[in-house]
Amino acid sequence: MDVDLPYKIEPVADLPGHEDRAWHVAWNPTKPLLATCSADKSVRLYSYKTLASSPTEEIKFANVTTIPTGHTKTVRAVAWAPSGETLATASFDSNIGIWEQEKEGEEGGGEWECASTLEGHETECKSVAYSCTGTLLASCSRDKTVWIWEVHPDSDFECMAVLMEHTQDVKCVAWHPNEEILASGSYDDTIKLYIDDPSDDWFCFATLTGHASTVWALAWSPTRSYLASASDDKTVRIWKRVAEHKWTCVLVLEGHERSVYSISWGVGKADERAGDESLGWLASASGDGSVRVWELSESPSSATPPTHRLIAHLKSAHSVHDVNSVVWCPRKGYEDLLATAGDDGHTRIWKVVMDK
Repeated sequence: MDVDLPYKIEPVADLPGHEDRAWHVAWNPTKPLLATCSADKSVRLYSYKTLASSPTEEIKFANVTTIPTGHTKTVRAVAWAPSGETLATASFDSNIGIWEQEKEGEEGGGEWECASTLEGHETECKSVAYSCTGTLLASCSRDKTVWIWEVHPDSDFECMAVLMEHTQDVKCVAWHPNEEILASGSYDDTIKLYIDDPSDDWFCFATLTGHASTVWALAWSPTRSYLASASDDKTVRIWKRVAEHKWTCVLVLEGHERSVYSISWGVGKADERAGDESLGWLASASGDGSVRVWELSESPSSATPPTHRLIAHLKSAHSVHDVNSVVWCPRKGYEDLLATAGDDGHTRIWKVVMDK
């Protein structure tokens, strides 16, 4: 039972519209835009703004367009390039779509066209992610591979590497926030870390083991070098970089009653206590229907594991349905804003506020 948690998760907006389960959400890093994707094969774009006249700083969301995508199966994941100008879609039809707006109109409201289709995966594509510079795109698939694509001008992409390190379906890929290090998580219960050897090719330099079941999601810490992983084993593990090419598990977060499908690590609203340095807020979403928010901080010595406390817990975020995705808004001023996507086809927006 959660007693006296310092924060609460309050509803901001409910965004229906998808005709089948909503799988994933991505906030545009530079513009007030949110993208959602679904088993209905579409991507929906929403704009948002803070109402100046509202004493409570009410945030208004509006659907600006729906992209039919042309994918022949479920759109499982969406990812924005760091520029905010390009959107990538990963589909169960095994392809990746690259989307650009034809002409600048109202935020996101103009026509979005498919600038490129990346083919190569043999089966369902599960996740897609841009590197911090936007020059690389990673994708992964049920075909057990991770692909790294180099982004060229005019929406031209070149496959740089096909990494066949996992023995099962690869569920997720995530780039380090300021280094070209790629992480992948798999049905084989492991996490693989990759870097580019300048004289040769991309290679796996570390395998992180400890989860007892599928690794569904990964999230890097916004500061320092920590990595979080979410698993079918109902836990979230925190891995710390202890050497240039070595990570070790320093913390296991428990509390969910079913699989943890999604995690997101944001800067949060720092609460610097007793000289500890904030590592931000980590949100997790689960098949138990709940969202949990943890505050993590690091002691000055950094020799000890990061301290953690559960600061907010939301039950039944999407009624009786699974929560498939949880994502913090990356834009300044909106650090306490969360989006979730559920099996009910809805995307919901939440704000984490101090419980008075």
